[in-house]
Amino acid sequence: MRKLAAQGPVPPAREGATDPVGRGLPQDSAWRHVAGTAVYVDDMPTYPNQLHVATGRATVARGRLTRLDLSRVRSAPGVVDVVCAADIPGNGDIAPVFDGDPLLADGELLYLGQPVFAVAATSFEAAQQAVTLAEIDCEPLEAIVALTAAVESEYYVLPPHEFCLREPEAALLAAPLSLGGELHMAGQEHFYLEGQVATAEPTEEGGVHVYSSSQHPSEVQKLVAGVLGLPIHAVQAEVRRMGGGFGGKESQAAMPACLAALFAVRTRRPVRHRLPRRDDMVQTGKRHPFWNRYRAGFDEQGRLHGVTMRLAGDCGCSPDLSQGIVDRAMFHADNAYNLQAARIQGVYCRTDKVSNTAFRGFGGPQGLITAEAMLDDVARRVGRDPLDVRLDNLYAEGDLTPYGQPIEESVLPDLMRQLADDCDYRARREAIARFNGENNDVRRGLALTPVKFGISFTAKHLNQAGALVHIYTDGSIHLNHGGTEMGQGLHTKVAQVVARALGVRFERILVSATRTDKVPNTSPTAASSGADMNGMAALNACNRIKRGLVAFAAEHFGCDEGEVVFADDRVGAGGDSLPFEAFIKLAYLARVSLSANGFYRTPVIDFDRDAAWGRPFYYFANGAACSQVRVSALTGEYRVERVDILHDVGDSLNPAIDLGQIEGGFVQGLGWLTTEELAWDDTGRLVSDSPANYKIPTAFDLPEAFNVRLFDRANHAETIYRSKAVGEPPLMLAVSSWCALRDACASFCDYRFNPRLDPPATPERVYWAIEEARAGGDR
Repeated sequence: MRKLAAQGPVPPAREGATDPVGRGLPQDSAWRHVAGTAVYVDDMPTYPNQLHVATGRATVARGRLTRLDLSRVRSAPGVVDVVCAADIPGNGDIAPVFDGDPLLADGELLYLGQPVFAVAATSFEAAQQAVTLAEIDCEPLEAIVALTAAVESEYYVLPPHEFCLREPEAALLAAPLSLGGELHMAGQEHFYLEGQVATAEPTEEGGVHVYSSSQHPSEVQKLVAGVLGLPIHAVQAEVRRMGGGFGGKESQAAMPACLAALFAVRTRRPVRHRLPRRDDMVQTGKRHPFWNRYRAGFDEQGRLHGVTMRLAGDCGCSPDLSQGIVDRAMFHADNAYNLQAARIQGVYCRTDKVSNTAFRGFGGPQGLITAEAMLDDVARRVGRDPLDVRLDNLYAEGDLTPYGQPIEESVLPDLMRQLADDCDYRARREAIARFNGENNDVRRGLALTPVKFGISFTAKHLNQAGALVHIYTDGSIHLNHGGTEMGQGLHTKVAQVVARALGVRFERILVSATRTDKVPNTSPTAASSGADMNGMAALNACNRIKRGLVAFAAEHFGCDEGEVVFADDRVGAGGDSLPFEAFIKLAYLARVSLSANGFYRTPVIDFDRDAAWGRPFYYFANGAACSQVRVSALTGEYRVERVDILHDVGDSLNPAIDLGQIEGGFVQGLGWLTTEELAWDDTGRLVSDSPANYKIPTAFDLPEAFNVRLFDRANHAETIYRSKAVGEPPLMLAVSSWCALRDACASFCDYRFNPRLDPPATPERVYWAIEEARAGGDR
């Protein structure tokens, strides 16, 4: 008789008729979204004794709180409890990394709209009305709200940092040609469909259970425990789904969760805190604006010899996640190009506005677009097609990035040439030149740009994940993992991984809400790493279960363990097999474990930030997009006529979800670069604070022709089934549309130079760029 092995080799997953990996299965809640039965936090049933939260806010951008009279607030109809900073029993700072994010203002006021006190009332309306009755006196202090002013006055939240490769200043001096440029880019509002919201219920042990719309439930758990002065195990955080996150719920979901939990523990009643859209836009951070400057040395063909860059990020009033965001801008300031010698400096500027935070791409887009602007400017100087200059400067295998990571997989030369052929780039470039030569009032522009995006958290400790898998005696499977679902299809992909690993039908698997008491100490669902890490953790759990099942199967079928096959919803060896559920029943009766937790940590990454050298990324995801635009010289209005995308996702786990992510990411990037204009007045007040005055892309803004294909090449790195991440990289494909707009504007000066066109490229800015080109520029 064979003994059941606790450890040992696990047979590889085998593809069969039931294998779902590589199939375009729908997102796990898609039909619930359509039917309206998908439950979000604010859809949860309201308890009869439930309370609702609202906050009273600072009325100056920077100052001191001199008087706070809440007597009328406390006596307002429906008010049950009121808190200010002094009422917080634990730590009142809910910063994710560095200190500086008070839950409620405590004397010092950091931005206009900062929460100063909070109210819990019997209805949402009563809470909103009560906060207006407060008497708040402030002593205004001089505020800096413009990024340029912060740079010039060296008003920082963290000290500057830099990467350096070889001797860039010497390379610039020796280069035959050189030029410099700058780019001011604005921020971006996340505009998730579901705003920030949390519900907290007190537990009988004196703790609290929090339902949060958060990308980082473990951080919500930790910060709630800190605010309440409780051990972490007294708090459970749960996330079933979010109505969008885009990075805005990575750190900033903590505020509503902490306030709801504080009131729940104080009143012993369930509490919900939902931010109305205008409050959400005022009180939560945006994509970081940047002011980037560069100088490039190059030869007569446009090949780079050396580059220096300074990337200044607008962090807002506190560090939040800004160190990682500005660092990632620096990591991606080369994009796909061998700079040869480079010095890239990051500056972490403070402005007296709401603290900016994570947004899809996490600083990468702000660095990447600077590289693309630079290559376009170099191409104009040497009189070559920008695509040819880009191709000549692409990384080759073995080249070093400015931070010391070698290029191990050179995908983009083949990918870009394939896209150029597929979309007839050369013929269209000639046709556009003829069209522009025959028209004065309407011009077209064309650009094909690449994306190289590093996949991993740049904070090494976050590159870990856990999962929990149970098989029940009827053959049904329960899956829980540390990732959160925000519409990106993560639960579906991880369930596909489990189905292949166990050789069963996808329908056997149920993915439950992410909970900190099932899988603890989770990393945020961010950095495009959700499927990579949680898929691997789930696979590890399945393999731990299978070791016992394989040993039992070998005993049952009288064969060697290597002959056991899990496929097509059956388990067997040779010609003898059993339906999966029948085999599982036998295994249960034989006392074989049918449950396991799994764990994964990303291998090989090792970056020394102090030395600014190492390997921060496990691998790179790649893609390219070709955009064609039509521009009116009379008004600056434009249309994106056609977009062709070829994107590298390795061996896709789910092509339908990947294509959806590529399309959605591109459109969100297009919004950042064209229509979404954040406006602040001189006092630090956000003017664009509602859907009425902040324009996200609509169906009208979509390209008239939108062609998206997946690049057919497996990942060289040992990722889950050789797939690649797809969440963030596609957003940067939209840079091709911005470059195409610059190309159209440059046609008005016969492509001698690129006029200034800071993103977002609104029609007004396009108009003035055309006027600059017609006037011959100031260069």
